[in-house]
Parts: sequence; C-alpha cells; structure tokens
Amino acid sequence: MYNKVIEFIRALYQSKDFIPLHAPVFAGNEKLYLEDCIDTTFVSSVGKYVDQLEKIVQEYTGAKKAIATVNGTNALHLALLQVGAGKNDEIITQPFTFIATANAIVYTGAKPVFIDIDRSNLGLSPEKLKDWLSKNAKLVSEGKSTACYNKVTKKKIAAIVPMHTFGHPCRIDEIIKIADEYCIPVVEDAAESLGSFYKNKHTGTYGKLGVLSFNGNKTITTGGGGMILTNDLKLGAHIKHLTTQAKIPHPFEYDHDFIGYNYRMPNLNAALGVAQMENLTKILSSKRLIAQKYKLFFKNQEIQFLDEPEYSKSNFWLNSVILANKTERDAFLKFSNENGVMTRPAWKLMHELQMFKDCISNDIVIAKEISDKLVNLPSSSLIN
Repeated sequence: MYNKVIEFIRALYQSKDFIPLHAPVFAGNEKLYLEDCIDTTFVSSVGKYVDQLEKIVQEYTGAKKAIATVNGTNALHLALLQVGAGKNDEIITQPFTFIATANAIVYTGAKPVFIDIDRSNLGLSPEKLKDWLSKNAKLVSEGKSTACYNKVTKKKIAAIVPMHTFGHPCRIDEIIKIADEYCIPVVEDAAESLGSFYKNKHTGTYGKLGVLSFNGNKTITTGGGGMILTNDLKLGAHIKHLTTQAKIPHPFEYDHDFIGYNYRMPNLNAALGVAQMENLTKILSSKRLIAQKYKLFFKNQEIQFLDEPEYSKSNFWLNSVILANKTERDAFLKFSNENGVMTRPAWKLMHELQMFKDCISNDIVIAKEISDKLVNLPSSSLIN
C-alpha cells in the first residue's frame, strides 16, 4: 500500500527526484519587482511594495486594515498585546498547533491554557471551550468594562487564540459567540489559511484581530513575513504605528510616543509578496485540484484523507491523511522519506513539551489521537 502511495505522488508531481513537502513557486513578476527594489535602493522598511501588499491582502481578505510584519510570530505577539494580554494572564489556545502560537503567548508574559480540538477541522473545539469556561471562568466588573478570570488560578483570561490548522477553517463563529459571552477577545491564528473561507468569510477576519504568515513554506511567500488583519480602523492604524518603533512622523526629528517594535516588513519581502499575490488564484486552484486527486486516490485505500470541513472552502495548504495508529504512521513516514518523498507528522502537542508541561491542559483526547495518526503529504502547487 505504501508503494502505491509513493507511486501516486510521483505521478502527481511528475518527478523521479526528491519531492518536498511544500516548495514555493515563482512563476510571475518576482524577479522584476525585486530588481526594482534594488534599482531604486528601497530594499528595507520603506518602499511602495509594502503599501501595495497591505492593500492587496486587505482587499482579498475583506479586512478593513492589513498591517505587514516581519513574520507571523511577531504579528501574533503584537496582536495579543493589543487586546490587553500581559504578565500573569492566561490565554486559551489549542495544543495541536505550531509552537509559534504558544511562544507568542509567552512573549506577552501570559501562559497558555490548552483546550482540545475538533476531529473534523483540527481547530479549537467550541464544545470543549464552553465546557471549560463554564467550570472555570467568572466575569468581574472592572469600572466601565468586564473581564473574565479563572476562578481557580485567579488570573485574567486575556484572549482566545483558535487556529485554522493546515488551512482548514475551525468553527470560528461559534468560538466568537462563546468568547463574547465571557467578554474574552479572539485573536485568530490564520497563519496557514490565506485563501481559506468559512461561511464565505475569510479566516482571520472574524476575531478582533487575525494574523497571516508568509513564511517560505506557506501558500504564498515573502521569504519571511506576516500580516495582521482587523476591521477596527483605529486599532489598525495604531498597530501600524507600533510596528515602526512608534516614531512620530517628522522630516528629521526622532520622537516616539509609545513602546514600539521593529516589526516592519522590508520592501524586498513585500515585493516578492505582491508578485505572489498576483498568482494567488492560480495557486489556490492548483492546490484544490491536487487535493481532489488525493481525495479520489485515498477513497479506495485504507487511509483516510482529511477533506475540507463543513461550510468551509479550504486552501489545502497541507494535505493530510490519517493512518490506523502510531505504528502505521511511523512506518509510512519512514518508508516515504527513505524513498525520496518528504512527508511529516503533525507537531508534538504543546502541553507535552517541557516548557509547557505546567500549563493547564484540559481533557486532551482528540488532539492526542490525531497527533499519533496524522501525516502531511507533499502539497506544493503546480503552476508554471
């Protein structure tokens, strides 16, 4: 059976050479725009391509404001700070995620609280979230506002960070509804889901803030880079200001009005991103076609293909399959990689990592099962 899978992937990518998990494809104006940056000397944090990329992503996602950053982790860190996360707070997220999600939480001084995931979309489970909050959370009046606190630890629950895993949207509307009941802001980790929609609305635009990643292995890339999305124009303008070290505009004076961050995306990276965004429709169409071919192939195999969830249009950033058990998973990983086809397991669960072992983790059953069985398959787009 493993031989059949490898033969299918080689036929799909028409290659007898090494097949990577997800390689960037440069089939447009990338070189032209990069040369323009060099010719004009605008290679750093000032340049027209930063503004262009923000505008293109803003229009594509439907967000009212998009702010380019140096990477997705910095974007999430800054977003969490803007919803009030800080020292000794708690932030709810899922254990089935890339470590950047948990790291960004810790950067604020807060600690993650890990809640289990849905089987169908690998994102934070609304049912498990509601159950945990009903048992552990209480609302406290703080002047003109209301905050949510953990009854046991006495710490403020500053945010909820659901993730759209491998580009599959979670049930974000239900999560938002629960969060609103408990007065907790939602910051969407949409790092992997550019081009994914839930109920016809782009991921990252449901919460108070959302973040995208343009790392080298994402659907499109800027080499390294990220983006913060928001529908709050005032907050968006403030975040943009903070990414520039909070420097007050002036012809020559250096004056700053907040603790700022050097989180600006360089013009070189943005130029690459603008060229990539021009081909996004082709890239997404290619990835959807690849996913459909995987789906048809695995329909008659003893391996389950992870299809897009209900009410969703996934970007199929990474195509995933579920094997029978951990032994089968490890055997397939070993066989495929030894035969020149790059496959990868899911991440080790966050609450199992040494630095997060003392964090609250509630009834992690589905995430453990999926982590033991899931394999990601080659998912690069095929455009020329």
